[in-house]
Amino acid sequence: MTDNIAPALAPGIIDREAALRYQTASLQRVSRTFALTIPRLPAGLQETVGNGYLLCRIADTIEDDPRLDWEAKARWQKVFLAVLRRETPAEEFASGFAREMAAEMPEGEHDLIANTPSVVSLTHSFNSVQQSALIRCVEIMGEGMAEFQRRASRDGLRDQADMDHYCYVVAGVVGEMLTTLFVEEEPRMLAGGADLPGLAVSFGQGLQMTNILKDLWTDWGRGVLWLPQDRLRAHGLAPGQLHPGMSHPGFTALLTEMIALAAQHLRNALTFTLQIPAEQTGMRDFCLWAIAMAVLTLRRIAENPSFCSADEVKISRDTVRNVVLLSRLLHRFDPLLDLTFRVAVKRLPQGQIC
Repeated sequence: MTDNIAPALAPGIIDREAALRYQTASLQRVSRTFALTIPRLPAGLQETVGNGYLLCRIADTIEDDPRLDWEAKARWQKVFLAVLRRETPAEEFASGFAREMAAEMPEGEHDLIANTPSVVSLTHSFNSVQQSALIRCVEIMGEGMAEFQRRASRDGLRDQADMDHYCYVVAGVVGEMLTTLFVEEEPRMLAGGADLPGLAVSFGQGLQMTNILKDLWTDWGRGVLWLPQDRLRAHGLAPGQLHPGMSHPGFTALLTEMIALAAQHLRNALTFTLQIPAEQTGMRDFCLWAIAMAVLTLRRIAENPSFCSADEVKISRDTVRNVVLLSRLLHRFDPLLDLTFRVAVKRLPQGQIC
């Protein structure tokens, strides 16, 4: 499973080109979406954002392991953070976690864990601002995911505020990291006076809520529900009543509410994107493609609220190609982007509130 391990280096020596080649190859294996969007960024951002994604993917791999209990996951999150802080050798984490990692985890993730030293060597080659942004993101994400894993069950999250916090630790904090990296690359983003970190956190929540809804029954199958209990109760539902393919007025109303809230966050995502100068088309595409795919996924869910699996609401590759084409036609024109978004969300429940 580890045929693609980067060559070992003597301590203190970084083969940066080899690390970059591995990063590019690994992105292709562990994320189709980011492998598509990251190459649209300026060269420097490709390196830092790609590396940030792989660091988050390592943290996600720890969280996703089906055989580890929450205590073991929390312990490995701390070890990985110690690696980033140069307190523990990366090789120690890679070999130790590999011994405990479930065999059924995806091959690309086994390979990524084995190559943690290469990934982290690149992290440590960035400037202090970039390193701080990446390490802060992994710290908040790792600690937050460990806490939510501790109490994950089919009972759901406590309330909407709890769901908001979950979305923050798994996605909103990534938005904060990207804001730091984007502003360093393009300081003119600050010229409009917008609350970029706040918009970025909302951006992340819109994407994560879309994923929660799309993967609702996949998560349910592994014994986890990320919907808030207070909103279930408000619609006359209890977690134990839920099941794939259910057709219930209260459940449809709950989905409608969650879709509308996600759409509001995606409206903020567009506002964030429009703070990027129009000539930075690659940076805009990076954001626009994510927004468009989320909106289209929400539309699929709204059209089929009694879906049974993520495959039923997943957008097609042809749709992705159309998103790419439309983005490249419109990415310089703010009024047209705003109009296109408004037209797209009109087909969502309560889309007019956006």
